[in-house]
Amino acid sequence: MMVSFFDQFASPSFLGIPLIAIAIALPWLLFPTPPSRWINNRLITLQTWFINRFTNQLMMPLNVGGHKWALLLASLMVFLITINMLGLLPYTFTPTTQLSLNMGFAVPLWLATVIIGMRNQPTVALGHLLPEGTPIPLIPVLIIIETISLFIRPLALGVRLTANLTAGHLLIQLIATAVFVLLPMMPTVAILTAAVLFLLTLLEVAVAMIQAYVFVLLLSLYLQENV
Repeated sequence: MMVSFFDQFASPSFLGIPLIAIAIALPWLLFPTPPSRWINNRLITLQTWFINRFTNQLMMPLNVGGHKWALLLASLMVFLITINMLGLLPYTFTPTTQLSLNMGFAVPLWLATVIIGMRNQPTVALGHLLPEGTPIPLIPVLIIIETISLFIRPLALGVRLTANLTAGHLLIQLIATAVFVLLPMMPTVAILTAAVLFLLTLLEVAVAMIQAYVFVLLLSLYLQENV
């Protein structure tokens, strides 16, 4: 029996061994492997079409130098969507509700975009810290503000993904608990609450996909500033 609503976000363990590694690695086993035949089945065709459309949309604003990131960003997008969707199933654990995991994705990728900008075009990269036409008295203040906003970017990436998924899971659990409590006392109200729960679950499916897309899209925008 759960002691707290937040117990669902605790990393599960078996015999003292954390199972988060299995929860992260398992989604890759669910993807179909393309065969060596010329004609593929519908699932692989749909998967290939989705990845191609997403990659084209993501790489369109970038120049040729940024296209090297296509495989990494597309793989991260598919990985995040799969983990978020599997986390909506009953008796499952969602690794992306852990801030440490999301920061582990956000910080190295953000830092890589900053290092690329400093290495390839240091003048342009440093120019983002001071907008053109800034009055001279405001230059020190704006440089400090832009530097802080630059270092907040990975934190915003990780917190946004964690907060959205955590809030959705909590809402689903709260409304599901209300349905079970109201069912013996007020069946009509319980049925209406169950309908709200169904609609919220559909919304959570959309949020799981949108948040993965937003995470990768913001990384591509940071990359666009530095290539």
